[in-house]
Amino acid sequence: MDHTTRNTLVAELTALLRKGYAHASLEEACANLPLPLVNQPVPQVPYTIWQLAEHLRIAQWDILEFSRNPDYASPEWPEGYWPSADPVDEATWQATLASLTRDREAFIALLQDPSLDLLASFPHGTGQSLLREAMLIADHNSYHMGQLILVRRLLGAWE
Repeated sequence: MDHTTRNTLVAELTALLRKGYAHASLEEACANLPLPLVNQPVPQVPYTIWQLAEHLRIAQWDILEFSRNPDYASPEWPEGYWPSADPVDEATWQATLASLTRDREAFIALLQDPSLDLLASFPHGTGQSLLREAMLIADHNSYHMGQLILVRRLLGAWE
């Protein structure tokens, strides 16, 4: 892949991971949420807003670690990817949001590293590449961001 093509692809992936194209960004989806709503269950919905955000954090961290550490072992599915329904405090909520942003930026730094081949399969995987993992983060985050916004709508906290 030539330098210009790689830079264009990385710029598009970066924009997708930070802002999305057809969905709200993480920052928009989680903005101005009072703590009671973060922990508020909704009938017939299996997750609170915090549980969805924490699931996003765990999954994104898992993908980041898999992408940069050949010795990394993923959590057990599904219990390792979903937090309990116990209410969290403001510090825990803010830590989840900060980790989501920090880990996203760490993954983007991998994408921007010109020494890494976006298309090469990881030696420690089963055919995964950095490009595939970037698309996986974007796809997974988009799916659950929609759920998070739906819960906000059901709680009357989204226009």
